[in-house]
Amino acid sequence: MDSAQYAELFLTESREHVSAINHALLDLERGDGARGTDAIGAIFRSVHTIKGMSATMGYAPVAALAHELETLLDMMRRGTRTADATVMELLFTSADLLEHAIEGAVQGVPVSPEVGVMTARLKAEGKAGGDQRSSVAIQMPVDTGEWSAPAPDGAGLLVRVRLVEGTPLKGVRAFLVVQAARKLGEVAAVSPPLDELQADKFNHDFALRLHSDRSQGEVTTALRNAGDVAEVRIGEDADVATPAHTMEFSVAELAQGVAPVPAKAATVVPQQRSVRIDLRRLDTLMNLIGELVITRGRLNSLAATSEDPALVETVAQASRLVADLQDEIMTSRMVPVWQVFDRFPRLVRDAARSLDKQVEFTVEGKDVELDRSMLEEVGDPIVHLLRNAVDHGLETPQERTSKGKPATGRLLLSATRDRSAVAIRVEDDGRGIDRERVLRRARESGLVDVGKLELSDEELVRLIARAGFSTAERVTDLSGRGVGVDAVYSRVRALGGSVDIRSVKDEGTTVTLRLPLTLAIVRSLLARIGGETYALAMTHVRETVEFRPALLRTVQGREVLMLRDEVLPIVRLRTLVEFDGAPPRGLEQAIIVELSERRAALVVDALIGQQEIVVKQFDAVRDARTLFGGATILGDGAPALIIDVSSIL
Repeated sequence: MDSAQYAELFLTESREHVSAINHALLDLERGDGARGTDAIGAIFRSVHTIKGMSATMGYAPVAALAHELETLLDMMRRGTRTADATVMELLFTSADLLEHAIEGAVQGVPVSPEVGVMTARLKAEGKAGGDQRSSVAIQMPVDTGEWSAPAPDGAGLLVRVRLVEGTPLKGVRAFLVVQAARKLGEVAAVSPPLDELQADKFNHDFALRLHSDRSQGEVTTALRNAGDVAEVRIGEDADVATPAHTMEFSVAELAQGVAPVPAKAATVVPQQRSVRIDLRRLDTLMNLIGELVITRGRLNSLAATSEDPALVETVAQASRLVADLQDEIMTSRMVPVWQVFDRFPRLVRDAARSLDKQVEFTVEGKDVELDRSMLEEVGDPIVHLLRNAVDHGLETPQERTSKGKPATGRLLLSATRDRSAVAIRVEDDGRGIDRERVLRRARESGLVDVGKLELSDEELVRLIARAGFSTAERVTDLSGRGVGVDAVYSRVRALGGSVDIRSVKDEGTTVTLRLPLTLAIVRSLLARIGGETYALAMTHVRETVEFRPALLRTVQGREVLMLRDEVLPIVRLRTLVEFDGAPPRGLEQAIIVELSERRAALVVDALIGQQEIVVKQFDAVRDARTLFGGATILGDGAPALIIDVSSIL
């Protein structure tokens, strides 16, 4: 068997278990009593599963590290070791090295020497704690219901094997059991066939015919030692339901997690309700549906000029089918944000400890869904924001108590749906942005006039988002190099999103990232300037009005639009794009755009209508204005630039 075909599955499941380990470690560090006991049990189960999977895959260093870590956890479960500060630091470091060892094993890179050092250290810790496990036999009733796999025909000893329910990579485990049987003699038949076992096309039990001179006890022991085997039955009556009986095993086997697990009667095999799909297939589907949407626009344009009713009806039906297909593909790509958020509690914990700060970290809205590609891209910006909040935002316990604040700072990461977008917020109750320091550093750098006395919110954001701009007096492991907010701002804008920063001195800072649900296809409003067409995402369009002179006013020397007692600043698209063509012949149109609490009236020559567009990212000219967030191809084959609303508000 080529285990490489299972490497991706191993990596995916191992990452999930490592994430569970980190969360349980945080619970163990914060909790006590029953909560601490539950956390130790959760960590033990995840480490045991990783050990079994890595041994199956042949990743010996991973299995060795997991085994020694499992031994230490077993001592903690039995109460012979306590979760003191030294042990906790050992567990956290071991979890990190276990994650690195897993990634390295799958990639085929040499194992880090630190993994071997930690394995030896954990082994020494286990010996220091003493092996207090007993080998006293314990009897445990086993429910021996009917098995689902039919017995294979032919001569030889009939052997039936049941795997532990929920066994990871059960096809691989079943293959190893068969291999263990072949070491005892000749395997004449297997049911289901071996190829179906390797493809996981069975429940949790299978049967084989074995020609061997070994005793039944030796066969049972050898097959159980293959791992994750709940029960072995030998003999022609093995498939007959019998009353409950007992199986013997030792406390040592219980501690190692190899004891038989009671198996329920398998009378009905449940249907599989989900399948794993390579992410590249989803990307390919999204690219294809994007091209199909462009083609649909072209077909609609051609059908609009046709006088053939049958053609018009057929194109309309095809458009509806494409829309349904698009919705299904988009939905299949949506994943909950917890898949990225789950790694941040550990990050915040480590950052706080390195700075001797106390932080209460809360995560909200973990079930909010976002396009998979978008979620992958937004991870790094959130890391920058969290590190900046811990380093720059939150004060030390002494500084907080001197201000009358609790010694423990609060840090919140939340995700909420905001119409057809997702808002991700990082909020702290720290010292806030020091506007005077920002202004002073900006003067020193020549970014503002020396006579400037204060900064507006917009000027503040533009300054701290400049590449290389930092107010930190020293460089730390977390920040101070001037790449935090700049990296966030650049990445989020490249994703078609926006960044909003609100800060109050000594009360805290809130950074909001607004992101479209997907990078690929958005509903947009098309507008025209001269012979050029531009697109705006409908998520930022509140309404459109005719730009009549009666609605114009002047406030502090600037044109504004009066709309139902609301004063809106006017932004002319002709001015933004520096269009020198002839003025429009008819009445201009105003698009009321909004982002968070800010609104403006964007004046254009004419409105074309709404259309689903496929967003294509592009590299803008160096040092050019960040006015556009992408480009698209319209139904008639003409290109159109997509306006980034956050750049004009």
